[in-house]
Amino acid sequence: MDFSPLNRLPQDTLHQIFSHLTLREIIVSKCVCKCLNSILSSPAFLHLISTQQPPLSLLALRPSHRSHHSGHSHNNSNSNSSSTHCALYVFDTMLNYWFRFPLSFLPFRSHFPITSSHGLLYLWAEGPTNALGPGPTSSNKTLIVCNPLTRQFKLLPQLGSAWCKHGSVLVGSPNQVMVLTELAAIYFSGSTTSNNWLKFSSNLPSKPRSPILISDTILALCDVGSPWRSQWKLFSSTVKDLQFSQQWVRLEKHEWGDIFDILKRPRLLGGKNDKVLMIGGLKSSYSLHSSCSTILILRLDLESLEWEEAGRMPPEMFRYFQDSSKFKVFGGGSRVCFSGKRVGRLALWVENECGKGEWQWIGGVPGNSDGLYRGFVFEARLNAVP
Repeated sequence: MDFSPLNRLPQDTLHQIFSHLTLREIIVSKCVCKCLNSILSSPAFLHLISTQQPPLSLLALRPSHRSHHSGHSHNNSNSNSSSTHCALYVFDTMLNYWFRFPLSFLPFRSHFPITSSHGLLYLWAEGPTNALGPGPTSSNKTLIVCNPLTRQFKLLPQLGSAWCKHGSVLVGSPNQVMVLTELAAIYFSGSTTSNNWLKFSSNLPSKPRSPILISDTILALCDVGSPWRSQWKLFSSTVKDLQFSQQWVRLEKHEWGDIFDILKRPRLLGGKNDKVLMIGGLKSSYSLHSSCSTILILRLDLESLEWEEAGRMPPEMFRYFQDSSKFKVFGGGSRVCFSGKRVGRLALWVENECGKGEWQWIGGVPGNSDGLYRGFVFEARLNAVP
């Protein structure tokens, strides 16, 4: 690239040429060489194309919990773990390719991506880089919101480490963040004049399982059964109701029957068009330690409160998960991803434009892990501002 005729062109001309590429093509071009990466990352180019590029929906990986906890407790962690920890790995289902977004621009000793919304990435962070010297370090955690494409970031008000350890981070519209636990919840909105977290009781019957935020509605699964047998129920509230009355509504209909009893270890994801996806192993019987015959994806319409089957893992794919002691689910919208111990790759369900589900394998998963990969959907946008 150093001797390329492109170097003879003015910067403005280069920007105009590359502005005709799609966001996917721009991301691919940035991987060609340092010169192109610099050109396509310049503020002038990003400003030129920020309003004309639609978002690019990608599947993002979280670092493994093992590297997260060990990576910031010892400075001499292995280089493989460190390099994985300083980047966000995303998968493009259209190109069937893994991309790496560096996070080295964040001035923190450790950071852990957890979720995203509207083109913004949210991370737990600890210890600014200037605090790496000797002496005590704070146990407080900070939530960072950033755009890895433009390298802009912002710190949210500081929190205690207990929120990081026990809370589920839910994000909605830009700068709308909630951290939810069984007993309490905190809420931050960038649209308010106060730059502080609002704290209120959550009063859930048990620890919330896979809570999600859809528009202004919070949904969570809670176990209301006995210590010997789980009994999952779906609870709903809004940010406003939690603030003023701490009220949760149990969503149920007589027509649902035993829908929560047929799934083993159910969990929730946000689906397309503000619908809810519930995923779990389909029990072969109602016995306490029943085995599963497949993995089922159910879809709930919040307006009609009616369930329908969205997908069912094919037998030839499920046999890899059948031997796994546990599996993880992540994604959202029209895509659900599955990982399992000793499976060695990811299973992906995609809802096509006709509303039908298609299944495929994702290989070449980066990073060191026990096979239980976790992640979220990242909608890459150039015009998302923290």
